[in-house]
Amino acid sequence: MNEPDVVLTDYALGLECVFFALWLLAYGQADHPLRLWFIIFFVSIGLAAFMGGTVHGYFANEGTPGHTLLWVTTLIAVGVTALSAWAIGAQLYFSEAIAAWITRGAVIVFGLYCFVVLFVTRDFLVAIIHYLPATIFLLIVYVLVYQQAQETAVLSGLLGLILTFIAAGVQQAQLSFHPVYLSYNALYHVLQVVALFLIYWSARWFVIVSRGI
Repeated sequence: MNEPDVVLTDYALGLECVFFALWLLAYGQADHPLRLWFIIFFVSIGLAAFMGGTVHGYFANEGTPGHTLLWVTTLIAVGVTALSAWAIGAQLYFSEAIAAWITRGAVIVFGLYCFVVLFVTRDFLVAIIHYLPATIFLLIVYVLVYQQAQETAVLSGLLGLILTFIAAGVQQAQLSFHPVYLSYNALYHVLQVVALFLIYWSARWFVIVSRGI
């Protein structure tokens, strides 16, 4: 196994997301419009984590078919995460009609993104360009919702989103506690584990607690 710290933290992140998705599936209100999108959000992040960890650990050679398949799957999963972020933000704050238009637009952009990934370039910069606006949009929506609701769980989600930006900054700056046991990619995953728990706590409030369960 190459980069065991990266692989194991990636897999831990993936397992966490699977648990969150299953919990929302089991206990969220079936008719809640946010339930499905939050499930998609966590499943897509979990899939990207599993695929990314497998690439780092076992398919580092970019010339192999296994690397290509896993990397493309990872990029598509990141695109799905961005799509779900647009849909969640739209339904959290906007009217049903406006939310529908925002979601349709996000679906179109996602389709274009998939075309670029499959036929133009597989540079991770494309994924960042696609994902960043969706994350910023969701962050702004959480700020607006928290201003209205003043609910601790909403603040939790807001802090989780802020932490995702901090984690990305740590990764880009290549900050680490140890070059082998906790490299900058592994540290990024650890911070993401915490960030996603905070986001899940808000999702739980939206689709479970606030609906009377």
